[in-house]
Amino acid sequence: MRPAVTGDIVSADFVGRVVPNLLSNPGVEGAVAGEPGTLPTGFEALPGAAFAVVGAGRDNGIAYVDLRFTGQGGAIALGAPVDLTKGEAVLSAGLTIQSGSAGAIAFHVEEIKDDAVLRALTIQLAQLGAGRAEARFQLTGDAAATRPILAVSGEGIDITLRLSLPRYAAADAVLPEPFPGGTATDAPVEIGGGNFIPGFAEQLEGIMPGEQRDISVAFPGNYGSAALAGKEAIFAITAKGLKRAVAKPIDDELAKGIGFEGLEPLKDVIREQLQREYDQLSRMKVKRALLDKLAEKAEFTVPEGMVDAEFQQIWERVEADLKAGRLDAEDAGKDEAALKAEYRAIAERRIRLGLLLSEIGRTNNVQVTADEMQRAMRQEAGRYPGQEQQVLEFFRKNPQAAENLRAPIFEEKVVDFMLELAKVEDRQVTPDELSAAASA
Repeated sequence: MRPAVTGDIVSADFVGRVVPNLLSNPGVEGAVAGEPGTLPTGFEALPGAAFAVVGAGRDNGIAYVDLRFTGQGGAIALGAPVDLTKGEAVLSAGLTIQSGSAGAIAFHVEEIKDDAVLRALTIQLAQLGAGRAEARFQLTGDAAATRPILAVSGEGIDITLRLSLPRYAAADAVLPEPFPGGTATDAPVEIGGGNFIPGFAEQLEGIMPGEQRDISVAFPGNYGSAALAGKEAIFAITAKGLKRAVAKPIDDELAKGIGFEGLEPLKDVIREQLQREYDQLSRMKVKRALLDKLAEKAEFTVPEGMVDAEFQQIWERVEADLKAGRLDAEDAGKDEAALKAEYRAIAERRIRLGLLLSEIGRTNNVQVTADEMQRAMRQEAGRYPGQEQQVLEFFRKNPQAAENLRAPIFEEKVVDFMLELAKVEDRQVTPDELSAAASA
């Protein structure tokens, strides 16, 4: 027997239970690096805190946020006040020192009544290791709510802490019954695969057949089940077997197994699919180059109202991605002001190019034909198997909805018109070079 490594498939039984946790964002989603950056959704810096969010990502599949405290440090609330007010409370989190040192690192629990802090219970944390930091508080019962806080203090400090999976609950809270869909028998789990929630498969690396292991994960805030979205769960896992995927020979038998007469017809289909993909990438590249040239030469003022409306639509999507932790790595490293400036420039470019393309199409009599509209509606309906007729009927009854399909067709036809007039040179590149150029 050997431990599981990336690419192995573990046959496992598991049982998942939602962890009692009064904090709304154990997955620390929404953090954006910057000076000071953006704290995870629901977190709040207390007055006077000298901090910066210097990083956010995943370690072994578990989301984390890196917080740098300087000067005299400060305190950050790990969530909104909750109604846990009596008995013993437990506050814990994955907490490790990434660099530097501080005079004291502590967990606080504020007892709140009538919007005022009655008292702050404090427990200093001992030397932080690789595990979870935990503190237990005896609540007095005098408050209407309590709020858990991470505090760092000292003189002239400079320390970076990595925080993950914060948890706050009553000490006597027990794990509930397994949640629906959280139990499986002989489930195939690919180490390093993406078929489970983030952090699940990653934490099974190194497991041996017959070994039992408990892992903690946080469901994304946009998870399909509202009952699980944003929640932390513990899975009790038993590894029963270990397999390794072995590639089959690429031959006629493989092709016949997936419905082809032999290997050559399969190659023909793959070749045609690849050619379509390369044609699409080439089209994207030349269209982007054309629009970039137009944007360079187009110098006219665009209506602020149109830019404001376009920016608002873009920014709403950015905020949704931010809350769900879906920002790409480049955007995640920027503060809100920088992001807004960049996306407003994008909105202005879009409006300017849209007006320019519209005028070029109008003056050159570029038209979208009825046949092209019908084809677009059929393609859209084809995205909803079994409901095609209902979609087509919807377009017939709602002409404005159908008009939304006209704009992209019109834009492509105007681009075609300009490309016919432009000098376009063919150049041979590798597939990797083409993909890189199209996505740059």
